[in-house]
Amino acid sequence: MTIRVLVADDQDIVRAGLTMILDAQPDIEVVGEAANGREAVALARELRPDVCLFDIRMPEVDGIEATRQLAGPEVDDPLVVIVITTFDLDEYVHGALKAGARGFLLKDAGPDLLIQAIHAAAEGDALIAPSITARLLAAFAATRVGEPPAQPIEPLTSREEEILIPVAQGWTNHEIADDMHISISTVKTHLASLMRKLNARNRVEIAMWAHETGRVRG
Repeated sequence: MTIRVLVADDQDIVRAGLTMILDAQPDIEVVGEAANGREAVALARELRPDVCLFDIRMPEVDGIEATRQLAGPEVDDPLVVIVITTFDLDEYVHGALKAGARGFLLKDAGPDLLIQAIHAAAEGDALIAPSITARLLAAFAATRVGEPPAQPIEPLTSREEEILIPVAQGWTNHEIADDMHISISTVKTHLASLMRKLNARNRVEIAMWAHETGRVRG
């Protein structure tokens, strides 16, 4: 199956570079390019790509607002968005994740990590740059001091508690399956149950909850 990707970046050379890297992959196709956030949102709604790759700093509508419009909590049929930026700033990371981003990468992450992130997002995983995963989630949880974490609608099983930890540490489904010696489908079943019990829309929100409740510390 070919993964259809929309690339949005206001710098022509960066956009061209990202497109070249992705189009060189046999199972990835760039179906659209946008030079600003407003155009990105319009194209995404028209093309319904499998993954949107958005820069944070874009004119007219920035990447965080574009993400919110396409993947935010109020969106009934959210798209998958990965945010990519040169700026490793907590405010951007927090904003992107709260807006519904499925992944967060720095532009110096390299082609291999970019391709991994695209595949992970398309498969329902989330990949956040390893250099910032634990720090950003712990910092995000710290910003919510005074707000009691949401309680699950049903108690988590012991297996769900086990899987919660590697999810919060940024592991993919494949890594969790290999480590726990279970199938990918079993991992996905537990994740679906976690999302239902925690009222989380994706694994990033599961990871945030794990940090908020002190199950994982950065």
